[in-house]
Amino acid sequence: MRLSRTNFATLKIADGKTERIVFDDALPGFGLRLRAGGKRTWIVQYRIGAKHRRVTFGNAEAVDPEDARKRARDILAKVHLGGDPQGDKAEARARAALTVAIIAGQYLLTAKKRLRPNSYAEADRYLVRYVAPIGDFPVHGLKRRDVAVWLNEIAEQRGPHAANRARTCLSAMYTWAMRQGYVDANPVIATGKAVEEISRTRVLTQLEICEVWNATQDDDYGRIVRLLFLTGQRRNEVGAMRWSEIDEAARIWRLPAERTKNGLPHDVPLSDAALAVINGVPVRENRDFLFGERAGAFQGWSKSKFALDKRIDLQRGWFSGEGAVSVAPWRIHDIRRTVVTHMNEHLGILPHVVEAVVNHITGPSKMGVAGIYNRAIYAGEKRHALNKWAEYVFERMRMREQINSDGSANSDLVSSSVLTEPNHFRNR
Repeated sequence: MRLSRTNFATLKIADGKTERIVFDDALPGFGLRLRAGGKRTWIVQYRIGAKHRRVTFGNAEAVDPEDARKRARDILAKVHLGGDPQGDKAEARARAALTVAIIAGQYLLTAKKRLRPNSYAEADRYLVRYVAPIGDFPVHGLKRRDVAVWLNEIAEQRGPHAANRARTCLSAMYTWAMRQGYVDANPVIATGKAVEEISRTRVLTQLEICEVWNATQDDDYGRIVRLLFLTGQRRNEVGAMRWSEIDEAARIWRLPAERTKNGLPHDVPLSDAALAVINGVPVRENRDFLFGERAGAFQGWSKSKFALDKRIDLQRGWFSGEGAVSVAPWRIHDIRRTVVTHMNEHLGILPHVVEAVVNHITGPSKMGVAGIYNRAIYAGEKRHALNKWAEYVFERMRMREQINSDGSANSDLVSSSVLTEPNHFRNR
């Protein structure tokens, strides 16, 4: 029989049955499925190879039989041309279930094995905590406009640099997802950066070195800043310094490969001044980290830096006898650049030795037997350079103290506790 509005309402389900399918005689494969609960839906049934497929495409109460027949013809036409509408529908459901948040989780599992801890922590922050507004989007359905809106929200709430980092992390995730076959395109491409980042060239002057040092306090952050000046190493390396890395007998801080940016072990000779700072760190029972209060390394960088700048501003006001003059904008990483620049320009230390001090030597020269040889041959030069650098820093501070000894500055600005030479290494 030809299914129509007049006759399909008379169709019944036999007693004891839960459903019945009635096919249209005029269009093979087109039919009506009746359920015991009263629901009636239009279906199309077809075969792909040895498998039968069935597509449900509308409620019989809402879709007119003739409209249903037209849709059934379209579906069957696709099958005739080699398509599989039911398979496509199932694939679409599966694709919709792969959300941005789910793919982010899978990406982070693989990224953890290859990224440095700090890089992984940043990726985890942006792809877990910050991704929430777009986390439920199907990963293949996220559009460039969606990404742009998300980045604008981060820029407004967290700042433009955070938006740039989020953009980088999301793009890396999509590049990985393309390689895995989850998506065909990266929607981050062609989105704009919240701010164009310029390579920094800020180097602290001799006076600013003194000002920053004199503004530090005898707390974790103050000791970290002093060690950054005295060693030239990276912020996170010093902030996560461990007692187990300090070789007391050799007077060396031994950074393992997993803690360095280039993935190579790095020995940092410790001057008397650096050891004095380390000796001043309170030892916490059952804690290998020198700095920080919680389970991990030091936290609270931004708050501590803000307080340090405030103290520098106050010092400047006292020096001039006028209102406080704000220090020019600077970042903690500028200390590392300052050490390199002053070693080269004012101390005449050879560039390759300076590079060795700050662990910038990379490539084949640091690999294998050659790497062991280079690491050893520069040990003496590195120690000489850091000792000479410590003398340079303290000579600048003594000069600054002498300039202000006429009473225009407080003589306590150069703390004697900071300058004390170590008599022994702290017992632990």
